[in-house]
Amino acid sequence: MSYINYGNTKMYYSFYRQNRKDIRVVIDLINKIVAFVPETMSEDKIHQTLSNKAQWIYTKVQELNEIQSNVSPKEFVSGEKLTYLGRQYRLKVYREAVDKTSFTFRQSRFFAVVPSNWAQEKVQDRLEAHLIEWYRKHGLKKIQERVAYYENILGVRAQSIQMKTQHKRWGTCTPEGNIYINWRIAMAPIKIIDYIVVHELAHLRIPEHSDAFWKLVRSILPDYEVSKEWLRVHGMELYCVGQEKT
Repeated sequence: MSYINYGNTKMYYSFYRQNRKDIRVVIDLINKIVAFVPETMSEDKIHQTLSNKAQWIYTKVQELNEIQSNVSPKEFVSGEKLTYLGRQYRLKVYREAVDKTSFTFRQSRFFAVVPSNWAQEKVQDRLEAHLIEWYRKHGLKKIQERVAYYENILGVRAQSIQMKTQHKRWGTCTPEGNIYINWRIAMAPIKIIDYIVVHELAHLRIPEHSDAFWKLVRSILPDYEVSKEWLRVHGMELYCVGQEKT
């Protein structure tokens, strides 16, 4: 991967060629620095242009890194709020004389029962695993509903829909037509889920991120850029669950 320098800092970037006249630089928490460049632009010219924007790029990266550093993992204690489809629901934890944990959602609240003699760290790890499993199950059901709706509009059919742990993407569409969705998107509002779904389904018609691809997405979701910006700014907040342990 190529990089530019700003002082003593190396900033790595990737680029994609499109039918466009100028360079568009996008900086987000998932893909970091991505440049969309004209099809005929040389790599030297791309590097020179990004180098000229180094100060601006550095500032934006620092702003996003600050957002990332402020994302605290869930503690899984009573009163804490857990998010599903953009809404927050409180968690109630009961410590009882039981041998195993249970985790349910009812009456607009999450409920957990854990062994009374467990350390909080163990409780946190186990309840986090329960929540991830819950997101995978219920998030998949919701996404399948949205996929079915937009498949009819786009005139396409996905081979399969699966929820996966993806550290660099919100969604992926394979050449075979299999669509993989980051399970964390179950925490996002429906509007954001719709953008991810339409984005991946659109790849069944147009594999590359060309002007025609974005025109197709816009024809279905005229304000898709609002959702795209939401993910850029708020996406890392969805990583409050399932953070890698260090």
